[in-house]
Amino acid sequence: MNKTFSNLIFIVVVAIILVNCANRSSPQGGEKDITPPSIVKSEPENFSTNFQGNEIKVYFDEYIKIKDIQKQLIISPPMKTQPEITPLGNASKYITIKIFDTLQPNTTYAFNFGNSISDNNEENPFPYYRYVFSTGNYIDSLSVNGQIFDAINRKPETFVSVGLYEVDSTFNDSIIYKNPPKYITNTLDSLSTFSIENIKAGTYMLYALKDGNGDNKFQQKTDKIAFHKGFIKVPNDSLYNLKLFKEDTDFKPSRPLLMAGEKIVFGYEGDYKNMKINLLSEVPENFQERITKDLKTDSLYYWFTPKLEIDSINFKVSHLDYEKDYTVKLRDLKRDSLTIKPIVIGSIGYDEDFKINASIPFKSFDASKMTIMDKDSINIDYTSSFDTINNNYVFSFKKTAENIYKIQVLPEGFTDLFGNINDSLNYNLRTKKESDFGYARFNLVNATYPIILQLTTDKDEVKFEQFSSKPETIDFLNLAPGKYFIRVIWDTNGNQKFDTGNYLKKIQSEKVSFFKEIEIRADWGLSETLEFKED
Repeated sequence: MNKTFSNLIFIVVVAIILVNCANRSSPQGGEKDITPPSIVKSEPENFSTNFQGNEIKVYFDEYIKIKDIQKQLIISPPMKTQPEITPLGNASKYITIKIFDTLQPNTTYAFNFGNSISDNNEENPFPYYRYVFSTGNYIDSLSVNGQIFDAINRKPETFVSVGLYEVDSTFNDSIIYKNPPKYITNTLDSLSTFSIENIKAGTYMLYALKDGNGDNKFQQKTDKIAFHKGFIKVPNDSLYNLKLFKEDTDFKPSRPLLMAGEKIVFGYEGDYKNMKINLLSEVPENFQERITKDLKTDSLYYWFTPKLEIDSINFKVSHLDYEKDYTVKLRDLKRDSLTIKPIVIGSIGYDEDFKINASIPFKSFDASKMTIMDKDSINIDYTSSFDTINNNYVFSFKKTAENIYKIQVLPEGFTDLFGNINDSLNYNLRTKKESDFGYARFNLVNATYPIILQLTTDKDEVKFEQFSSKPETIDFLNLAPGKYFIRVIWDTNGNQKFDTGNYLKKIQSEKVSFFKEIEIRADWGLSETLEFKED
């Protein structure tokens, strides 16, 4: 073999080796890990009795992490000082629970971790892990089960706390405002059912709370509440249905303040309709006052004229059984400027009124300064009314399909409390053609009257509603095309509105029935039979 031929063989061998190396692919990964972590051991063991320590360790077969522990972790009975759970945000093969509270004797404790534990790599959850121990010589093993509903909405709230107060010598109705319950659980983010476990035999008050600040106490202003109508005895095999409702907030005024020239704001919580603002100070004979409501906030505005040459002004605020005096300091502030604007612009419904609102209370309206003309330049008759609290002039007139209405208000048509007048105002409104709308007819079977039938959006916003006090077919005309849900309120007192419940008065909210989604199409109608089932 000559040298040239040997070199050629060497080059070919090296080339084959290089090609094989180049074609050698990276190792392919196996199937994705979908197995949740497993517990290797616990110290002390889960379901231990005669617990006397202040630290618990739970070991896993792989690295885990904890997330959203503030929402997910439920401790029953609740502890005044939250225990320390580690690690938070870091991977570890064990969880440490450090307890700072003094534990009650002969009590079963449960740590419900929800979905907060998962493996570190693929985040496979270790769902609904519970660590249970007793400070006595046995584990309480009874349970209370049921389901959460919403009183007025189709879908229940998530993360609803459900608790039991023990009915003993310390129990009273106000305990729900002051102390956490004896036992507690949570529906978390995907369940409407609940199970309160590891409780002892006894008599309890069962309630549920959509807890705004997570303190396991009822705050009327921010929380929703549900309660069982009577005490329950454990053990039993009953399933309990609880309906969450938002109480009407109790009336509470805030201190009034001078907001602008001759304009004082009276803030409040609750219902303003029985709120009275009475002037106590002496004022001149030509003194005028007006009260209007803010369109967006819980505030009433007290307007007055003329300007008072005194340092302060005194009022008495009353509301049913509430009464309090206030003093408002006066000073030189610029008055608000007059702006006038319509509530509705562009398209208007056949049965919809035209409303005009102002930034300062209206004092008068001169009907001779206003005209309404249709697209054929024909004058349209109208009637007007004045909504004093909302400071709206309301204009009613007959409308026809596919029409255009031109509304003109000449200067000095409106005068406000301070003598300001409007410039020329011009508005254009139009109505759609009849074929742009749909309609729906409803026949009710086994209904208890009076009722309110509503068509709502998927977010439970009311788009259309009708009240009925007797058996009859209910027709909805001129419906905008779209999808709606059917909701029926059993209007027990016939006041044509939904009445919520009240915990202290032991009043449940009015009954509400939900039906399927319907679709309204343009120039098309449907007929539905709504059959009500007896409780």
